[in-house]
Amino acid sequence: MKYTILIIAMGVLAGCNQPTTDTRNEEENSVVSQASYTEETTTASVVPVSKKDKYRRGTTSRAELVKYAKLFYGVPYLYGSTDPNAGFDCSGFINYVYNHFGINVPRSSADFTNVGTQVTVADATPGDLILFTGTDSTNRTVGHIGIVVKNNAEGLEFIHSSSGKQYGVTINPLAGYYEGRFVKVIRLI
Repeated sequence: MKYTILIIAMGVLAGCNQPTTDTRNEEENSVVSQASYTEETTTASVVPVSKKDKYRRGTTSRAELVKYAKLFYGVPYLYGSTDPNAGFDCSGFINYVYNHFGINVPRSSADFTNVGTQVTVADATPGDLILFTGTDSTNRTVGHIGIVVKNNAEGLEFIHSSSGKQYGVTINPLAGYYEGRFVKVIRLI
């Protein structure tokens, strides 16, 4: 009996998200954009190639991933949650979307810092992940994350679960407030 309780307690603790930065007070003045995703027909078969890429798994197209992420547009923000029925925090949203396609990813946004392959903003494509600081942009630690949905002559747009004014899954351009918080773009698929 006591071993059963210990195992259950360990499972609960493993599921807890302890972010390193406070993202509950995100931008108050961000602009919502109605983005259309770029159809990319390339299907990526992802295989781990190094220790830092241990989270890469599965086979899916980038367009499928973005299309699926957009299904959750408007789901409310809920700190620490990966449940679409209750709401998502930023990394909970990424976790839910990527796991749907069998791609195992970290639970905390800070844990994405050394995962995947870094790409330039110019080379970012739909399905890539975009990493930001927490709300204090002077602390360059990753504290927020989104998925690139569009990158063309009009600019880059990403979908994410915002704790700011929009308070839920929304699409924003990489401009102004988010430009100041930008850390890097990474590719997992």
